[in-house]
Amino acid sequence: MEAEDELNTGVLLFLPYRALESRVFAALAEAGFDDFTPAQARVLQRVGPHGTRLTELAAQAQITKQTAGFLVDQLEKAGYVTRVPDPHDKRARLVCGAERARAAKEVADAVVAEVEREWAAHLGARRMRQLREALTLLREITDPWA
Repeated sequence: MEAEDELNTGVLLFLPYRALESRVFAALAEAGFDDFTPAQARVLQRVGPHGTRLTELAAQAQITKQTAGFLVDQLEKAGYVTRVPDPHDKRARLVCGAERARAAKEVADAVVAEVEREWAAHLGARRMRQLREALTLLREITDPWA
């Protein structure tokens, strides 16, 4: 393969992520969690253990507040999140994960662990550790919420 035909690093990062995401969504659908989209999941993943304000969810998901509100409305109707008053600011509300979200997360976490074991078997323990270390270092400059 000539240099100009080589995939850029972004694509090389995206391909395994997309394969992982597809496996997670297939397992979730099989377990009865077939009522949310990848866009909703990206918002749901950012809900903190004690709740998160909608504006923070929007910023972390890099979407508008209106889009985040729409996605949270859908997640709330499906039973994945609830909205509660913020104990630190009575004017604000927090989006909190509901039991249905926790149950779906257990399914997703099991698939992620399985895929990571497969990747480690393919790459070898040393390379897998190096991959995780390199990606963790990149997070320092790519994830403002790290």
